[in-house]
Amino acid sequence: MVTCYDTWSAKIINDSAIDCILIGDSASMVMHGHPSTVHAHVDMMSAHVQAVSRGAPNKFLIGDIPFLAHRKGFEPLMNTVEILMKAGANSVKLEGARGHLEEISHIVESGVPVMGHLGLTPQSVNQLGGFKVQGKGEETARQIFEDAKALEQAGCFSMVLECIPAPLALEITDALSIPTIGIGSGPDTSGQVLVLQDMLGMDPGFQPKFVRRYLDGYQLIKDAVNHFDADVKAGNFPVKKESFV
Repeated sequence: MVTCYDTWSAKIINDSAIDCILIGDSASMVMHGHPSTVHAHVDMMSAHVQAVSRGAPNKFLIGDIPFLAHRKGFEPLMNTVEILMKAGANSVKLEGARGHLEEISHIVESGVPVMGHLGLTPQSVNQLGGFKVQGKGEETARQIFEDAKALEQAGCFSMVLECIPAPLALEITDALSIPTIGIGSGPDTSGQVLVLQDMLGMDPGFQPKFVRRYLDGYQLIKDAVNHFDADVKAGNFPVKKESFV
C-alpha cells in the first residue's frame, strides 16, 4: 500500500503493481505544510480522495476519517463517511479502538469497509507526547493487542500497525484472521505502507528509521528545474521545433 494525495501521482501508481492506495490525513502535513494530521478536515480529505480516484480508477482506495470526525455522534460520522465514499473511496480508515468500536460496527453494518489503525495514531500525537514508538511496555503492548482483536470483532477488514515493536506486530498478525499493514512495525505484518513522497526522497530533512528511500527525488527534480532555468537564460529553450509558426 502506498499513500498519495493527487491525480498525477495516482496515475503512476495506477499503472504499477501496488495493490491499494491510502489517501491519508497526512496530506495536511505533506501537501499543506501543517505540523500534524490534526489539521486535516473533511473538505480537505474529500478533495484529495476525488483527485486520487480520478488518477487511479483501477486501485482499491482507502480514505482517512479526519481528526475528531468520528467523535461527534453517529450522524456527523456517517455524513463524513458518505462524503468520502461519494468522493471515490472504496473504504475508510479510522484511528484507534477504545471509545468508538460501536461506531466502527455501525459503519461496517452500513455497507462500508473499515480499516483500523493502532500503535502510533498520529491524530493522538498531543496525547501520546509526540511521534514515538508505542507498545514498548508490557501493559501498553497488551492493550494494543486487545484493541486489535476488538477491531477485528467490530468488523474491520484490515488494520494499520504503526510504529510498534516488531515482535508485537508479529503476535498481532498471527492472532488475527484479517491482514495487517505495517509502517515502522517490522517485516512480519501482512503488508507494508509508505508515503509516496517519503519513499521517493522528496524531503531530504525527513528520514525516519522505518523509511527506505527508493529514489533521490528531491535532487532529481531540483536538477531538472535548474536545467530548465539555465536553458531559458541561455536562450536554449524554446527552440524552433518547440515553437509554432
